[in-house]
Amino acid sequence: MISHSLPMQPDTCGYWFIVNHQQLYWPPEQQSLALMSMGELVALFGEPEQSGSLGELNGQAAYYWVLNDQRDDEDNWLSPRQLLAQGDGVFELAARAVQVALFLQTHRYCGQCGSAMHLVSWELAALCHRCGHRCYPRIAPCVLVAVVKDDQLLLARSSRYKAGFFSILAGFVESAETLEQAAVREVKEEVGVDIDQLEYVGSQPWPFPHSLMTGFIARYVGGAIRCQPNEIEEAHWFELDALPEVPPVQTLSGQMIARVQQRILGNKKAT
Repeated sequence: MISHSLPMQPDTCGYWFIVNHQQLYWPPEQQSLALMSMGELVALFGEPEQSGSLGELNGQAAYYWVLNDQRDDEDNWLSPRQLLAQGDGVFELAARAVQVALFLQTHRYCGQCGSAMHLVSWELAALCHRCGHRCYPRIAPCVLVAVVKDDQLLLARSSRYKAGFFSILAGFVESAETLEQAAVREVKEEVGVDIDQLEYVGSQPWPFPHSLMTGFIARYVGGAIRCQPNEIEEAHWFELDALPEVPPVQTLSGQMIARVQQRILGNKKAT
């Protein structure tokens, strides 16, 4: 369980995820996190705005350490996504640290009456003592959909992607909508095709800034590709043995693409 405002001592030792403006301290020469004492950390960065426990990493305690001062050493700070290739759960804890830091930063005042918020001691929540409003970290569910037609996979390039880079379709779940309904709607809105037979694959926390990605493989039913203006630059059906550049397998979208490839190409070889 995540906790905060720990009564830590200078000799408290662990792995420290140092967060500043949604980025993590990770100098270019740093290959992995090093065990450090709280006293060593204070000597390097000064007192934090917030700190607390994240869980464990390699059998050792892991903590977050939130700073919100100005940075002059931009090369020493990374987005959590740049730590995807780190093993042993580093990315997951890094994502959690960034999301906790964002929650603490954006819930200093009550959204209902404007009074100062106070962190409760037994869970990660902010409470307004004046009106009783309680807030928890926000999680925004998002659907990823791999649409399959025979031996082809539908991939799209959004306006945010570089030329030549494609991925499966994605979109946020709307209020009072199931994950399955969101998947059907997003595919229809973004590329104009209909799907059915949704198969749930898995999920992945995604700290940009507080998403939870949920993945589905779906069957193409009908409709011609029609890209949503200002959202999808291009979309095509690709042969599974001739895919363009796609997300890495450390991401849920990359894992889903690999699963579709393995399933369909493996079945073709078997026959």
